[in-house]
Amino acid sequence: MRVRLSTLGCRLNEAELAGWSRAFEARGCRLSGEGEAADLIVVNTCAVTAEAVRKSRKLLRRLQREHPRARTVVSGCAVSLEQEPFGELGVDLVVPNQDKDHLVSIAQQALALPLMPEAATEPGAAALFARGRQRAFIKIQDGCRYQCSFCITTRARGAERSRPLAEVCHEIDQLVADGVQEVVLTGVHAAGYGSDCGASLSELLAAVLAETEVARVRLGSVEPWGLPEHFWALFENPRLMPHLHLPLQSGADSLLKRMARRCKTAEFARLVETARAAVPNLNITTDLIVGFPGESDAEWAQTLAFVEAIGFGDLHIFSYSPRPGTAAAEMPNQVASEVKRARGRELHALARRLKRAWLERQVGSVQPVLVEGLVNGDDASSRVGYTPDYLQVRLATAGADLSNRIIPVRIDGVLDRPGDCLLRGLPVEQWVVRHVERLP
Repeated sequence: MRVRLSTLGCRLNEAELAGWSRAFEARGCRLSGEGEAADLIVVNTCAVTAEAVRKSRKLLRRLQREHPRARTVVSGCAVSLEQEPFGELGVDLVVPNQDKDHLVSIAQQALALPLMPEAATEPGAAALFARGRQRAFIKIQDGCRYQCSFCITTRARGAERSRPLAEVCHEIDQLVADGVQEVVLTGVHAAGYGSDCGASLSELLAAVLAETEVARVRLGSVEPWGLPEHFWALFENPRLMPHLHLPLQSGADSLLKRMARRCKTAEFARLVETARAAVPNLNITTDLIVGFPGESDAEWAQTLAFVEAIGFGDLHIFSYSPRPGTAAAEMPNQVASEVKRARGRELHALARRLKRAWLERQVGSVQPVLVEGLVNGDDASSRVGYTPDYLQVRLATAGADLSNRIIPVRIDGVLDRPGDCLLRGLPVEQWVVRHVERLP
């Protein structure tokens, strides 16, 4: 049976999709890629914004047109909040978030799918590599206990639920056996891991580093509170990558209060100072919301000033859109669209400047880079990879296929691309050869 898996949205959705792919393969299915026929379509939807819901519906309709005879299974936040609109699209089965960890077995039973475990293929990570992913996302927990006024995810995902520590390590061991070099631990509220079972994120990280042999461990988004002092000592292990994504959302305390965030700017600044003192070359990135209800010119100016003072390595910028069912949707003084667009342009310009400054600091260094694949728009002589602090590097490889290898790379410049910038580097072996050839 041929299965097409698609997702949009967060890394947690990616982790769930990877889990489904392994479960389908274990039952003898073959995963279909772009342009290949499929008997079953599975879509993991997103609802973080109204636009994300629209894109989820658009993705589903496109896949149904491309595979008119395929049966369709839909899950994710969008359908967990609003099942009816998706049911109207001719979906065969809706699996809400609370059941999505068992999606494959639910679909097998509900749709009487002809799955044959004896036809299972090895290795289980084949689908991951086929989708161009040399890193795997590992779901460590789901749900969130907090109620940020803009967030619909708490409603869509429900209460916090942590995966057993041994189960997480076992999944990583399977991926390592299949050739995966890097795992990203992700959850809705990753810092809250273990709140329901007497464990902690620090304990999980320590176990993963001690009990698995994966070359690289990376954390997904982590809320900037609840991280104990001893957390930073874990980064003494070079396998834990020096990158943290700490969602800020605003640089104005008055706005953070209306957002019902649990971290003020002074606390965030102290956290960053502690982290950078403990972890050399730590790349700290963040999320920011533009145009939250009531955001004044003064609050916007505070955000710009605070973002510049922190010196983030990169920003993920979201234009606020009301989500029915959240407190923020009912707030007065919704910000006009043209104001959001203007502020968004201003923040994107600042983000590019800060990112370029961080990239320039890396020039001249030698860093271990996980090579991932071809660079979009470039010829076969180039590959793209990532440094430990999650900076993208364009490598001149002379056509050699170095995919899924961690190699030392000399960073020799910064490349500007439309809307973004990245590092330019050369594998150390090639760099040495070139410089030896230039000697008199």
